[in-house]
Amino acid sequence: MEKLKQRIAEEGVIVSDQVLKLDALLNHQVDPQLTMEMGREFARRFKLEQVTRVVTVESSGIAVAFAAAYELGVPLVFARRKKTLLAEADMLCERVPSFTKGIVTDILISRDFISENDRILFIDDIIANGDAAKGLIKIIKRSGAELVGAGIVVEKTFQAGGRTIREQGIRLESLVQIASLADGKITFA
Repeated sequence: MEKLKQRIAEEGVIVSDQVLKLDALLNHQVDPQLTMEMGREFARRFKLEQVTRVVTVESSGIAVAFAAAYELGVPLVFARRKKTLLAEADMLCERVPSFTKGIVTDILISRDFISENDRILFIDDIIANGDAAKGLIKIIKRSGAELVGAGIVVEKTFQAGGRTIREQGIRLESLVQIASLADGKITFA
């Protein structure tokens, strides 16, 4: 998506040669029009997959996942990062490290919202090392549902996340690929 590339080039803040801050358009402030365009693009790419649910991880992936679910006409389920007092004891759970947050958290999905009858599309904002994606894939497999693919807004191809997901035989579609953040410059793949 050229418009997304342009916005990343204009508004992205390079924190280091590993980290790109996209708070102005994706992770803190959300541009609704651009987000809906991203959702339409994911829906277009996965329209033949008979998706029954879109799944994401709390919280930065929710807006784009919502847009994709809306365009596909299916529910959105997001994996929570914190167990609440109302959470049932038998949640699907996986422990995952967060690259940008530098912590390990649990991600949880209620068995009420994902089942063996589902065809799941996983949507997320950024893939770096892919730990959250790998954790969510384990939850989806444990539920018995079928993962039809993953849609990622920004894939950092210089980190292993996207590659390791594809090596599992999972279709991964990214809207923008970044090859490098070296020397304070965003280099698109």
